[in-house]
Amino acid sequence: MSRRRFLRSSAALLTAASADWLLGGVAAAPAAAGTPFDYARLKGSARALAGQRYAGNAPHLPAPLAALDWDHWEAIAFRDERSLWAGAGLRFQVRFAHLGYTLQKPVTMYEVANGTAREIRFDPGMFDYSHAGIKGTQLPADLGFAGFRIFHHTDWTRDCTVFQGASYFRAVDGELQYGMSHRGLAVNCGMAEPEEFPDFVAFYLERPAAGSSRLTVYALLDSPSITGAYRFIIDMGDTQVMDIDASLYPRRPIERLGIAPGTSMFLVGKSDRRVADDWRPEIHDSDGLQLYTGTQEWIWRPLVNPRSVRVNSYLDDSPRGFGLMQRERQFAQYLDDWAFYDRRPCVWVEPKAPWHKGSVMLVEIPTADETMDNVVAFWTPADKPQPNREYLYGYRLYWCRTNPHGPQLAVAQATHTGIGGVVGQKRSHFSWRFVVDFEGGELGTLGEHAHVTPVISTSRGRIEVPSARPLQPLSQWRVIFDLALADDSVEPVNLRLFLELDGEALSETWTYQYTPPPAAQRRL
Repeated sequence: MSRRRFLRSSAALLTAASADWLLGGVAAAPAAAGTPFDYARLKGSARALAGQRYAGNAPHLPAPLAALDWDHWEAIAFRDERSLWAGAGLRFQVRFAHLGYTLQKPVTMYEVANGTAREIRFDPGMFDYSHAGIKGTQLPADLGFAGFRIFHHTDWTRDCTVFQGASYFRAVDGELQYGMSHRGLAVNCGMAEPEEFPDFVAFYLERPAAGSSRLTVYALLDSPSITGAYRFIIDMGDTQVMDIDASLYPRRPIERLGIAPGTSMFLVGKSDRRVADDWRPEIHDSDGLQLYTGTQEWIWRPLVNPRSVRVNSYLDDSPRGFGLMQRERQFAQYLDDWAFYDRRPCVWVEPKAPWHKGSVMLVEIPTADETMDNVVAFWTPADKPQPNREYLYGYRLYWCRTNPHGPQLAVAQATHTGIGGVVGQKRSHFSWRFVVDFEGGELGTLGEHAHVTPVISTSRGRIEVPSARPLQPLSQWRVIFDLALADDSVEPVNLRLFLELDGEALSETWTYQYTPPPAAQRRL
């Protein structure tokens, strides 16, 4: 929920002078010194920082680090015995990431214990440089860290959460496989002007209680347009849950603020085979955007790898949730025994209080390479954020294999597209076929001759040969229809579909945006 008001609490009205130790220039704190810390102080510091001119944290690497290629930078290994809380008998340990390669901005780290924050200083002795081609003695003592990795006692060899780079972070579910990322904030994403990437400039790692599988991480965010204070309560389990509170303080008006932005990759899949020269049938971290609207409608939008940048807005009032999801979970759908896309986690965003009017935005960017994250989804408020105000957002992230609050309705399990027309008959006009397979809900209880109706609408053109029938080999129902175009326009066409029986919805709403080819490429 966003509240446009000035802070009134005395804790939030910290002066810039009294809050200096919390700001980006925290290196002045002595290593052994402790300073009182809590979330209210961090919020006051972020507000004070918003009232100052943006100083930034200019990228700078010492010459030995700047000369490293990826392989040699990757060879810098953290010494496990130097982990935060190593030997303390706790269920968590933290290991720090080294600056280098594209990670050029240092981040300040603190440990919080008993309400006191103590800075964790960079020490070359924390790292093994023997395979990196440099010596720790070549590096300055105040170098700082690039981020950190969180380890849980169930497996001390594999990290389960990473905060690293700008405001990016990633986590795993019970499969222990990384996939898409999330960010603290997005600013002007998908606009004609360059996107702004806020940074987490300081982290505060609260010492967990003995026997607890919850870890609390605080972060201070800074950018030219906005500052923020974040609290992450991370609950480890087969589904990793992050309970997040964000307090935001704009320095200037922001045209498009992105709350809870998820970043993923879609190169090729059943619904979009534009990149068809790879031996693997599908390559993606996520295959669709799922929405649960304020009116309790479930929507599924398959992702595509577009020919040009696409930005779609889904207007809503107080959404109940949204997220970039990976529904296809069979190894045979990818055949990738290295990247294991079938194990990539979904991330579901659940607001903790009403977010009021705004929209879920989906940005899709063309890519020819699976190493590029080309999909972003986030919430943007209808009212543009203004300076000298506080905006509060609380939400949960579920890193999961399936939506923990998913619909009781049937879901669109797969989308296929191809040339339309009737097999064996000469085509008289160009049309494009859509095949959507639904699964779950009440479909499994229906007889073969149930009068299931596909309810289909289009923003342009006409729908031809619609049908719905049981897909018995997969225990699903299949909808097939063609879209015939009435003009030569290449503007996108928006499609909607759901299944109905006796006037009652049987499925979520499937949506799709189809971009027709130029008239010269519309083969019959």
